[in-house]
Amino acid sequence: MKNNNLGNIISNLPGKPGVYQYFDEHGKIIYVGKAKNLKKRVSSYFSKHHDTAKLRILVSKIADIKTIIVDREEDALLLENNLIKKYQPRYNVMLKDDKTFPWICIKNEPFPRIFSTRRVVKDGSEYFGPYTSVKMVKAILDFIHKTYKIRTCSLNLNKKDIDAGKFKVCLEYHIGNCLGPCEGLQQENDYSKNIEQIRNILKGNIKAVIKYFESEMKRLAAEYKFEEAEDIKQKLKLLQNYQSKSTIVNPSIHNVDIFSLYNQDKAAYINFIKVSNGAIIQSHTVEVKKKLDENPASLLEFAITDIRAKVHSTAKEIITPFEMDYPGLNIHVPQRGDKKKLLELSERNAKYFAMARQKQAEKANPQERQDKLLATMQKDLRLTELPRHIEGFDNSNIQGSNPVAACVVFKNGKPAKRDYRKFNIKTVEGQDDFGSMREIIQRRYSRLIREGQSLPQLIVIDGGKGQLNAAVQSLEELNLRGKIAIIGIAKRLEEIYFADDPVPLYLDKNSPTLRVIQHIRNESHRFGISFHRDKRSQNFAQSELDSVSGLGPKTIEKLYKDFKSLKGVKQAPYDDIVSSVGQAKAKILKKYFDKK
Repeated sequence: MKNNNLGNIISNLPGKPGVYQYFDEHGKIIYVGKAKNLKKRVSSYFSKHHDTAKLRILVSKIADIKTIIVDREEDALLLENNLIKKYQPRYNVMLKDDKTFPWICIKNEPFPRIFSTRRVVKDGSEYFGPYTSVKMVKAILDFIHKTYKIRTCSLNLNKKDIDAGKFKVCLEYHIGNCLGPCEGLQQENDYSKNIEQIRNILKGNIKAVIKYFESEMKRLAAEYKFEEAEDIKQKLKLLQNYQSKSTIVNPSIHNVDIFSLYNQDKAAYINFIKVSNGAIIQSHTVEVKKKLDENPASLLEFAITDIRAKVHSTAKEIITPFEMDYPGLNIHVPQRGDKKKLLELSERNAKYFAMARQKQAEKANPQERQDKLLATMQKDLRLTELPRHIEGFDNSNIQGSNPVAACVVFKNGKPAKRDYRKFNIKTVEGQDDFGSMREIIQRRYSRLIREGQSLPQLIVIDGGKGQLNAAVQSLEELNLRGKIAIIGIAKRLEEIYFADDPVPLYLDKNSPTLRVIQHIRNESHRFGISFHRDKRSQNFAQSELDSVSGLGPKTIEKLYKDFKSLKGVKQAPYDDIVSSVGQAKAKILKKYFDKK
């Protein structure tokens, strides 16, 4: 019944531009879309297999379709945006509202006030922004009030009340911050000239204002009005200083909007930069919540429509990172030059904004970050469960001497140093890394089984296929094969080996999974090298004292207990050695060291 009803609707759709709305069985809008050709676009939802589960779910929930036909594709784009804003359908992308960002308002009133606000009221007033920095808004307003003597009061300065003498000048007039329009001391046309210059500054058209000031300064100087000319000069300095703080790009780039996108799994981050007269005058980034695994072009298209409407942009040239079919605008994808640098700047801003959001979320919920990391590792390494407990192993010897091994333990992606273990290799003679690995794996896990301790979900072996196979042999002997996942990481190309797969896995160098595995590998190597160094040093010291005729094992042990090392024995005062091992043994030592 439902399919027949939808089939009838689709068969009667026109091949014209418009907007389509999908409703569920309860009559609720669940999706809004736009199309150049309504019949072709809507039919495509029902005539092909969809790759994503989300899209298949959407189609299964459609119970009714309604359309709105428009004259042009541009109208469909704007209408789609407005309907999404109004109904917020479940399966449409959502642009996180930036209504909390501040704007600068030129109020629609006689002798307009200029102030910051977070509310955009449709009363004919002009709004510039939004600005992402409150500090920037304060700096701009501070510059405006220093340069132009405009009123800050909220009086309704209509001509009738001014002529009737209803108002009196306030303190702002007496301290020189206002020229007293409330008492008719400043005419509205004079005040309006200042407002026009401020409007140009806020639009980024600073060059026109500087040119006006320069001509005024020259005219006043020519008329010998030096005090007024000096006042204009000070304003000019302030304006040039303000301009120098803008990001100058290239004076030939005028009235251009730059959009870039940083895409992630559940959201995308869109950065917008506005350039006017070669200077960046506006920039902010918004987050777009993804619902149906939308492609980057559709996400960017949606954001461009919304952001341009909010900032009242009239720029005809749009710079984007990829080609787009956006009606009514000149879309440009630069390959080199200043415009390419602007696009790269926008992309960096989008990426840094996303990273900042991610860090904020991680600080607010560290457990979520931890679980996300472990879930990523589980997926990347094809594990059957989250690797909350991981153990890493490495051997260490020099030409077969003093062979040792190290086991490091990571819990929830972080080192658990109290659980680290050292091993003296006991059953292997000479330089046999594979045999050493078989021994320590067997010793480690036979003990854990014997003591009833928990086993890790993952073992990381520092080495390639040979080391990995040796470890697997020990797991098989303990009947642990298949119960504990095991991988090897080779140093040359950071390739990851699995026991049953001859082809190694190569993870992206920025992968969080690879970073954790590298950390485990490096920790096991550091811990093993440190243990080997200590043992080698101790063995060398003991072997030297063993060669001293007249000193027995107990005397040597006493010396190390009191002086900690061979160096400590050599540097100890003679009387201290006498106190430790007696006069006779002290003389033997002194004679030995003196001879050396």
